[in-house]
Amino acid sequence: MLNPVRVNEMAMEEQTYPLISLIILNYNQLEVTCEFLESTRSLTYPNFEIVMVDNASKTDPTEVITNRYPEVRLIVTDKNYGFTGGNNIAMRAARGDYMFIVNNDTEVGGDLLERLLEPFAQDPEVGVVSPKIYYYEDQELIQFAGFTKVNPITGRNECIGNQEKEMGQYEVQNETFYAHGAAMLVKKEVIEKTGMFADMFFIYYEELDWSARIRKAGYKIIYQPKASIVHKESITMGKESPLKAYYHTRNRILYMRRHSSGTEFLGFFLFLTLLVIPKSILKYTIKGQWQHLKSFAKGIFWHFNHKPYEQGMLADDYPIREVSPVPQV
Repeated sequence: MLNPVRVNEMAMEEQTYPLISLIILNYNQLEVTCEFLESTRSLTYPNFEIVMVDNASKTDPTEVITNRYPEVRLIVTDKNYGFTGGNNIAMRAARGDYMFIVNNDTEVGGDLLERLLEPFAQDPEVGVVSPKIYYYEDQELIQFAGFTKVNPITGRNECIGNQEKEMGQYEVQNETFYAHGAAMLVKKEVIEKTGMFADMFFIYYEELDWSARIRKAGYKIIYQPKASIVHKESITMGKESPLKAYYHTRNRILYMRRHSSGTEFLGFFLFLTLLVIPKSILKYTIKGQWQHLKSFAKGIFWHFNHKPYEQGMLADDYPIREVSPVPQV
């Protein structure tokens, strides 16, 4: 039987420190994931849980995770459902008032979660907060200090501050157009109102799409420079791969189909047809990257047979195996 004093303490803790669910994915990167989990032990925030989804890695991580990190709620899927599907599964299982979607190839610590919560207390219209992100290999080199808006002609945007040396130039908290998929704290209310990631993206542009939907729902997305993490960029996908060529191409067009007006999409279509396609064909041909070229073409032709708002799998539809059930108080 629980001590009544401890029950009161737990109730007060929940009010003062809302439960944050750390959402992480693993796909054939168990060592990297373990490095992330080790880093969470230095977090000072007193009320968080970790929900980890393994996207059908070649090696089942169950034994390692349950033995070394018994506090982690582990869910194992039957196949790779991508960044979108994996995170949707974890969010559906999570109990938090806030969901911290964070890449397994990052490292966290200190008062990160306290700092990420601050903008929510300042403004009830805040729906998502992302920290400043540094490159792991050079932790004075900025990767992310906000996002510019997606250009309606090119279908691309930029990370503010990317590859700039830290000189205190991005120390002001402000609104940004999109949260960064590597680290975004989302209020549960936002998920209930806007839904989760659009499953059809799988990976790339998914956080831009969700951010656009969140903003349309009336919420603000905030860049919080007082919070920071380091990111081991491109460990999973690699700098250049046919898979990346496919999803970048396909999802760039998909994003524009979902979020452009008719006039804007016409401009984008002309830019794509007259510049992007010829340039990409020439680039891949000169480099002899025939698989990249095939994937690029596949990403374009996908749109001839798919609507921009097709219903993907719902989180309840994914075949999963939860290794670590919800802890009982």
